Amino acid sequence: MAMASQMITANRLSDGMVVYFTAGKGWSETFAQGAVWNDKESAETALNESKESVKARIVVEPYLFDVAVTDAGPKPTSARERIRADHNPSVAPDQGSWTGRIPD
Repeated sequence: MAMASQMITANRLSDGMVVYFTAGKGWSETFAQGAVWNDKESAETALNESKESVKARIVVEPYLFDVAVTDAGPKPTSARERIRADHNPSVAPDQGSWTGRIPD
């Protein structure tokens, strides 16, 4: 069975923003600028390289996730990663929150 193509994501330590590891060994907020790895060895090597940014306190918890490579570019295969790639909240802000203030 062939391995799915993968990308690396993390959260930037300074502001919590979702970022993607690039081919230039940097980080981008833009999903489309993230690098795609098509084999396990290169994906694991890139993940190890991305962990240098953890040591430098740039990002936290980088990890690999599966993507489908299409003519339009890579697409996340899981709902979680689609939400992260779109930089959208998973709840509607105008619907309130359990952490919101309870009316008097």
